[in-house]
Amino acid sequence: MHLTTRVATVTFAALALFATACGGSDTSGSNDAGSPGTTIHVPEDQPTIQAAVDAAKPGDLVLINPGTYAESVDVETANLTIRGLDRNEVILDGGFTLENGIRVFADGVAIENMTVQNYTTNGFFWTGVNGYRGSYLTSYRNGDYGVYGFDSTKGQLEHIWTSGSADAGVYIGQCYPCDTVLDDIVSEYNGLGYSGTNSGGDLLIVNSTFRHNRAGIVPNSGSYELCYPGRDNTIVGNTVYSNQQADTPAIDVALLAMGNGILVAGSNRNLVARNLVYDHDRAGIALVPFPEEGANDVAPAESTWDTPCSEVRDRPPTVTDPALLAAVLWDPQQNRIVDNVVSDSRIADIGLGSLQPDLAALGNCFSGNTVTSTAPLDLQKLAPCQGEPSATDWSAGGLDLIALIAAVHPPSVDYETAPTPKPPPQPNMPKAGTAAAQPATNVPFAVDLDAIELPERPSPG
Repeated sequence: MHLTTRVATVTFAALALFATACGGSDTSGSNDAGSPGTTIHVPEDQPTIQAAVDAAKPGDLVLINPGTYAESVDVETANLTIRGLDRNEVILDGGFTLENGIRVFADGVAIENMTVQNYTTNGFFWTGVNGYRGSYLTSYRNGDYGVYGFDSTKGQLEHIWTSGSADAGVYIGQCYPCDTVLDDIVSEYNGLGYSGTNSGGDLLIVNSTFRHNRAGIVPNSGSYELCYPGRDNTIVGNTVYSNQQADTPAIDVALLAMGNGILVAGSNRNLVARNLVYDHDRAGIALVPFPEEGANDVAPAESTWDTPCSEVRDRPPTVTDPALLAAVLWDPQQNRIVDNVVSDSRIADIGLGSLQPDLAALGNCFSGNTVTSTAPLDLQKLAPCQGEPSATDWSAGGLDLIALIAAVHPPSVDYETAPTPKPPPQPNMPKAGTAAAQPATNVPFAVDLDAIELPERPSPG
């Protein structure tokens, strides 16, 4: 289903909703589900969050008082808004025994202004839905993912702090076009800050910070999920630094990816622009292949890349011969790496590698990046995004992928006991006690990509 389910067979080569100082529009009017719904208070009207969700009807608001709730909530009613009155004091706690904090199976469900912690798998989890939103959320110490959108479209994840997950702080998987925006995320002390397998298409990762993970932002491909390959992600205006944290929980893939800022692993046609990336033991921004052992299928032809997930998900594999599936190479192709500022990378500020020799044939390009080192050497002259190349020697100073695979990294630390710092108190959603319900029927919100500038370097500490 996701990276951890196939980790034994995978070798890795490599809001705007509320009027605030952050911007956005006031949503204090009626909800989008029709007439204003009922507000169900927890615990006054219903003793638990699950009981309130079960009693709710589409358009209702479940409003949760401060307290610690030892429950795992499943949501099967569409167009609900589930909101805590205080982000830092409404806490769902799995006690390291419950599986998911809140798991959503219904369209249009918004979750706002609360914290989840100590769940064995996921904090906030939407699966198989059309329309979802998570706003002003904190996820801490969850065994798999912090915030997880799987096989889901039309999403908005914003104003989120996530830490302490073994796989990824935030994950979007198996959707094309995803039509999803990630905005104002802080993801730290996870295996991967962001991971997305076979996802893309109007998938924007913007204005966010990824730091102190094993690796930062990792879009990837593989046949262990449907809708392959990953493609058409837009990664703009993020701050990505110091992603080689040795004392985090981590799945095997995160161990192998350790030390990279933005690692495009077999994903295609992505735009990586105006990101500030620094302090990485391997590469600041690297494009590398994803070799998959025991694959379910081979990489599809480029002519299929624009086909929606809904049209290909149920198709049988194109190849079934085990010999041909023993090792399938997912190469990064046609990615554009432009106008980033990358520094203090111990191997290369920007890099491109493959297990096949013709790197130029992959169609990736690099222009306008402020860097001091590249692998191969003169990468921006070898593969510019405009004009003809002014260098031709692809053999000089290339990435040694075999050595990178063979390198030994510190082992994973149990997520229950890892020294993951607790997130500091986080900003609350404005008007949490009075704002009307706003289900996720109008997402994602529009993003003016041209207005996003290169971030300023944060102050030390």
